[in-house]
Amino acid sequence: MGQALPKGFLWGNSTSSMQTEGGWNEGGKGKSVYDVRPATENSSDWKVAIDEYHDFDEDFDLMAAAGMNCYRFQISWSRVCPTGDGDFNEEGIAFYDRLIDGLLARHITPMICLYHFDMPLALAEKENGFLSRHVTNAFIRFGKEMVDRFADKVPYWIVFNEQNLYSTTYAKHYAGVLEGGDTDQEIFTIAHHVMIAHVEIANYLHAHSSAQIGGMLAYEECYPATNNPEDILFARQINEFFNRNLLDVYAHGRYSNEVLTFIKNHDIDMDFTAADQAQFDQVKTDFIAFSYYRSDSIDSTKVPVGTVPTRYLDYGGVPNKYTRYNEWGWNVDPLGFRDILSKVYNEYGIPMFPIENGIGVRENFQGKEIQDDYRIQYHRVHLEALRDAVQQDGVKVLGYLGWGLIDIPSSGGNFDKRYGMVYVNRTNHDLLDMKRVPKKSYGWFKHVIESNGADLD
Repeated sequence: MGQALPKGFLWGNSTSSMQTEGGWNEGGKGKSVYDVRPATENSSDWKVAIDEYHDFDEDFDLMAAAGMNCYRFQISWSRVCPTGDGDFNEEGIAFYDRLIDGLLARHITPMICLYHFDMPLALAEKENGFLSRHVTNAFIRFGKEMVDRFADKVPYWIVFNEQNLYSTTYAKHYAGVLEGGDTDQEIFTIAHHVMIAHVEIANYLHAHSSAQIGGMLAYEECYPATNNPEDILFARQINEFFNRNLLDVYAHGRYSNEVLTFIKNHDIDMDFTAADQAQFDQVKTDFIAFSYYRSDSIDSTKVPVGTVPTRYLDYGGVPNKYTRYNEWGWNVDPLGFRDILSKVYNEYGIPMFPIENGIGVRENFQGKEIQDDYRIQYHRVHLEALRDAVQQDGVKVLGYLGWGLIDIPSSGGNFDKRYGMVYVNRTNHDLLDMKRVPKKSYGWFKHVIESNGADLD
């Protein structure tokens, strides 16, 4: 038995709209880029997910019975504004009103995420996603409307899920960009358009409510593959370009000096205006949210000369022989989790909030409780690392939200890659009966919550 976490610690679950709701063509919803993606041999389509559009009560009851007191969900932009930049859909907004009220009735604190990669299809096709200022402004309009509608009932907000992913080679896929989006300049432009949207919505929320808002990163600790000084340099640059560049805006209202110097030296125009800087000057961040699943290692010898640091891992990412991996190549590294919590808090002094953590495993229900001791062990070692960060390193941590603790399709649509502590009886291509069945880890997590993290056995 260890020491309990601070009073008021938030325990719960995180999801996205397209991975939970279904109801893809109901209630006045417009199409998103996900709605037109077909099923494949190893993935489902997005039309049903786990059908929470029609019935979220059973899942909320399961959360409440486990003692969870926080749920981070996403508002689907195309459900509440079918074309992305046109009239708002009151039926879609009413759905989220009911959802929020359902959480509050169960004493579960809601957290809203406004964007989780599901660009309204109309804006992707007509305006090319977040490469366009029109789309950026349309999103800001949507975000402000959601603040007006829900900030009196929802105390925690994030704007973009895993915002640093918009700095990667794959930014266009997250940003709804259907043409281009591959050049360094286009990627920096996408990333900046996303950041100015975050900043304007954060400023608006602080001006019009008492709710709190945080920036969110997909944080993967990156180690040098060897003690080669260039490996060490590359690992530092990866952290600077992917993580600290955004953290500097959240905390100080400016991009990283190193990143700005790179942009200047390479004549990159990312559409940064004086009006944008005026918004940056006002920004305030109440907490740093992040997902953490795995860590990376970088071998600089594999990276072509002249590569931008945001592409280093495309070429030089290598396995870490000191960590274990699942079948999808994601490793288990709780010390990386602790290091992120501690170094970011030490540098910025802003409360930390890990809001995604978990491991995907292939599972089949055979009529008996699934003995997912591997999942218990994964969460146990990460919670031990979190406790050490709090109790030994002095980090202020607001809570711990697992990812998809009721089975949902993975980000690639694969229902075989299960993260949940509750089994949902469906496959990629057969909905079956969608029955919810708690796994062994569900009872373990309930016990952890009851002890507020003191007992992880």
